Amino acid sequence: MNAFLEDLRWRGLLHQATSDDLGAHLDGGCRAAYVGYDPTADSLTIGNLVSIILLGRLQRAGHRPVALMGGGTGMIGDPSGKSAERPLLTMEQVEANVQSIRPIFERILDFSSGSANSAELVDNIDWLGRIGYIELLRDIGKHFSVNVMMQKESVSARLNEREQGISYTEFSYQVLQAYDFLHLFRTRGVTLQMGGSDQYGNIVAGIDLVRRLERVDDGADGTVGAETFGLTTPLVTKADGGKFGKSESGAIWLTEARTSPYRFHQFWLNSSDADVVNYLRWFTYLEREEIEGLATATEERPQERAAQKRLADEVTAMLHGTREVEAARQAAEALFSGEVRGLAAASLSAIAEDIGVVERPREELATAEPPTIGQLLKALGLASSNREVREFIGGGAVRINGDQVTEDRALVTDDLLEGGFTLLRRGRKNWAAIRWV
Repeated sequence: MNAFLEDLRWRGLLHQATSDDLGAHLDGGCRAAYVGYDPTADSLTIGNLVSIILLGRLQRAGHRPVALMGGGTGMIGDPSGKSAERPLLTMEQVEANVQSIRPIFERILDFSSGSANSAELVDNIDWLGRIGYIELLRDIGKHFSVNVMMQKESVSARLNEREQGISYTEFSYQVLQAYDFLHLFRTRGVTLQMGGSDQYGNIVAGIDLVRRLERVDDGADGTVGAETFGLTTPLVTKADGGKFGKSESGAIWLTEARTSPYRFHQFWLNSSDADVVNYLRWFTYLEREEIEGLATATEERPQERAAQKRLADEVTAMLHGTREVEAARQAAEALFSGEVRGLAAASLSAIAEDIGVVERPREELATAEPPTIGQLLKALGLASSNREVREFIGGGAVRINGDQVTEDRALVTDDLLEGGFTLLRRGRKNWAAIRWV
């Protein structure tokens, strides 16, 4: 089997291929493949990370990755996996989202010019925005059977929703995605489309459109429809059946503006023993020997959490850089030890957001009667009564900004951490944060 496909199979990332000839096709030279991303938000989530790294794996295998931004299709909305129609975005919103998402791909793919397999990022608004409605119906739409389109899982599931149904707008999405494949085949020689298993129907529609409209010499004084290929990965799930990509604080995003590097690192660090080895296969470029070694360590010495640490460091470095990995480690160690003084404002902000931060006006600290530590413990839910305040402080269980509290004293303005933070801790695990603004 082709080495790229064999690696995907070992990693559990090869779900479907549209042809048994895909391996031979990939062995025949440098091939171009694409994955599409609809910019419905100003970032992508870790649910998109498998396919972005998949493009990276393809490039490392000597092929040319094309990341397609759906500046055009993003204004329509893919019905795949959706039980209701998404709100339509304006052209300005979609364009802003595209620009915000671009740096994610630059972190993972090599866009160096001059290389035969240099990555490329394209936006389908550049061609979909120019095609006329009559032209689309006449030249493209006539090649689609409504009967076949209605049988696609993404459509049939919505048709069974009596109240919601599906609009003609979203029903037409697969026509536009198929046209993307045709355009990329014609203009960039793309012969492979990849995506999650929910995209299989859309991928097949594109393959069929290319075959119908593009002819190639069959070597026997004739022509045949051009052959293109599709490959899908399984949708990522957790071992316990829970939804992947969510934390207690919400979705995990791939940009720092949406999810801090600290919180990103913590998400992977908190992976369960049942999930961590799969995550190493799916979300890192680590070789088989190292991953199997980490799997053994997880079985024999789970308390060391070696696999989780390696996973968190590897994925965070990929998206945010090695400096942020070190900052995330320091922040985590500070939370564990309670020594938070000396941390940079960015690290403190990430910690505060993660444990839940409350904003209070800084003027409170300059009044004749500034808040006491006991009052803040009660306000933040770390104590329920004055009696508990006395017990916790008397027992040495309360720390403020890393310093042990021995009396219920008032706060002072010069006791704030970088960025105007106060971190309170009761016991080893109960934290609360205040940002004085």
